[in-house]
Amino acid sequence: MVFSSHIFLLYFLPAFLLVYFLVPARWRNMVLLVASVLFYAWGAPDFVLVLLASTAGGFYLVRAMAATHRAGVKRLLLALAVALPLGLLAWFKYANFFVDNVNALLSSFGLGVMTWTKVLLPIGISFFSFQSVTYAVDVYRGGCAPMKKLTDYMLYIVMFPQLIAGPIVRYNEIADQITARRRIRWDECLQGFYRFTVGLAKKVLVADVIGRTVDVTLAGDLSAMDMPTAWITIAAYTMQLYFDFSGYSDMAIGLGRIMGFRFPENFDKPYNSGSVSEFWRRWHITLGSFMRNYLYIPLGGNRHGTVRTYFNLWVVFLLSGLWHGAGWNFVIWGAWHGMFLVLERLTGYARWQQLKPLRIILATIVVMVGWAIFRIEDMSQCWQFLGRLFSFRFDALPAWQPQFYVTVAVALLLAFIPWKPHFERQPRMWMWVLMCLLFFFCVGALTATDFSPFIYFRF
Repeated sequence: MVFSSHIFLLYFLPAFLLVYFLVPARWRNMVLLVASVLFYAWGAPDFVLVLLASTAGGFYLVRAMAATHRAGVKRLLLALAVALPLGLLAWFKYANFFVDNVNALLSSFGLGVMTWTKVLLPIGISFFSFQSVTYAVDVYRGGCAPMKKLTDYMLYIVMFPQLIAGPIVRYNEIADQITARRRIRWDECLQGFYRFTVGLAKKVLVADVIGRTVDVTLAGDLSAMDMPTAWITIAAYTMQLYFDFSGYSDMAIGLGRIMGFRFPENFDKPYNSGSVSEFWRRWHITLGSFMRNYLYIPLGGNRHGTVRTYFNLWVVFLLSGLWHGAGWNFVIWGAWHGMFLVLERLTGYARWQQLKPLRIILATIVVMVGWAIFRIEDMSQCWQFLGRLFSFRFDALPAWQPQFYVTVAVALLLAFIPWKPHFERQPRMWMWVLMCLLFFFCVGALTATDFSPFIYFRF
């Protein structure tokens, strides 16, 4: 089930909100937990028991860890609590990748290959695995006490607004919100609806319109593509990915606000960045925060000299690339960004403030080339497309629909202008009317197509 679907917008969400608002405050967590399990079971019924069992296992491991005063036992239980979700992530997400590469190596030496039944990837596994890790580590570090009730911890892991594609919510950011008796504040509900509708419009009216043409174009003969077509295509995908993922984050944050939760922001005008380092402070903010707090700093951060700092950056971004998908293109994409982060530190590039407009252009080009590697998983086709970007071959542009060109132009304008909506402010009455009209327009637009996938669901 996706947010941009009729079954969610017209059936699941209204029914859930009706029950959620009518029951006493003490029952709202249970209503939300049941709804979240149903939400996940709708899209992945084969894996819902795995999700619930692993969540229960993590809860009792962390509770035992918090109860013991023996340092060695505490570290062992922490290791087990972290290994459980990461082990499931490794199995479901990377087993196929590992076996395929081993078989390719065996074949190159003329040896027999391993027989293997493909492992299906549960949706959202990367996100709820990372949240399980934050819980274990935050409790171990003493930043928060462990949850007293299993149902409260399950709610933290499986809460449906951010279960499938984030934002990644750290345990210490939301623990008090789960255990508190949340009161319904209608001004916050309206702000949440405003935020949700903006995200829905980003997804349905921008990302989906662009995505249909991008998918068809990249499925064609890339060797026949000229340079302008290649750059327009990757610029369009750059906008599709941003409006798709930031739209989902807006919807998740808006839904959370309606229910009385405050989820962290996940995007901050990333294409206004003057460097790759700045881009990663603005893009998928919660993933960057996770990588910094639970990987980069434990590796030593920048505390052990320049060479170690650069090594740590490379490791973090290689693993960040691999986190996005089990494929060599994702590893190369992570290495691509890691290389530029190291170069920027070596040259002091971030201090060249007087060249900000030029720096924004250069950073955007680097990011766009990276998105080409990210998008095209077949590496032979990926190198072919990258060659088209710099082929200096100019032909007539494809006969794309005018709607595509207009949507890409509007998306570029919205992505690069420094203004951003103030979701914390109380919009005026005319804005509520506009949001209601926009919501029903998006619902109507969904009837015209069955194309509305969220890109980050697969990660």
